[in-house]
Amino acid sequence: LIRPQRKREKESQKMRNNLQVGDEVTTSGGIVGRVVSLREDTVVVETGSDRSKIRVKRWAIQSNETLHDTEA
Repeated sequence: LIRPQRKREKESQKMRNNLQVGDEVTTSGGIVGRVVSLREDTVVVETGSDRSKIRVKRWAIQSNETLHDTEA
């Protein structure tokens, strides 16, 4: 039971570490947007038609919807 959970945590951490500017992401709170800026522990996400920017912690990124060539 512990091994699959650690594997999922490891994959999530790898995804967060490999974020790039321009990626489409979803936060754990359900906010969908595009990565504008990356810092060590925070990510600036641009969302909505009015292009409002939100700064979120890196751990709050739940999924990356952008496919990269290196993952294929």
